[in-house]
Amino acid sequence: MTEQERMLAGKLYFPGDETLAMARGRAHELCWKYNNTHPNAWDERDVILKQLLGSMGKDCYIEPTFRCDYGTQIHLGDNFYANYDCIFLDVAPITIGSRAYFAPRVCLYTAGHPTVPEVRNLDLEFGLPITIGDNVWIGGNSVVLPGVTIGSNTIIAAGSIVAKDIPSGVIAGGNPCRALRSLNDDDRAKWEAQRLEYEQDRHSGH
Repeated sequence: MTEQERMLAGKLYFPGDETLAMARGRAHELCWKYNNTHPNAWDERDVILKQLLGSMGKDCYIEPTFRCDYGTQIHLGDNFYANYDCIFLDVAPITIGSRAYFAPRVCLYTAGHPTVPEVRNLDLEFGLPITIGDNVWIGGNSVVLPGVTIGSNTIIAAGSIVAKDIPSGVIAGGNPCRALRSLNDDDRAKWEAQRLEYEQDRHSGH
């Protein structure tokens, strides 16, 4: 197996491999271009994102600055939004569903290192995929670690360290992150009432 094949299979691999180094160089150059676009260059940024990422749905946007390792292992659904200073280390696939919102400085780390120093010091590493469902909101300065799945319709509180899977339909937070409570009918009633009030105010001109 090549080093790239080993990386994508979740096996130990050597990141200094020439092919991988060239792929990272491509991603870093595209990130640099993206992060140095004019604030109003919406179309230019969209073109660069499509070149950088493995796949993306419609109406996706990432605020500069953004950084990733390869880009090609990142897959976004429709209507994805990430705020400033997000970092995705995509040595393994990062798959994000539709209508996911990330606050500033959300970091997704698929990369891992051996716990034994004699192996780690050989500069060998591995990656495990991260999967995030639809309608997920992740608060600022949160970190998602290798191998984690976050279910759909879940909220991750700001500053969380997500080391284990989080189910669908919950509010979760902390270090380590854990489910705090389920989202329920009271949540829906509260926010539907506020939405109706908002729409009434708009129509009345207030």
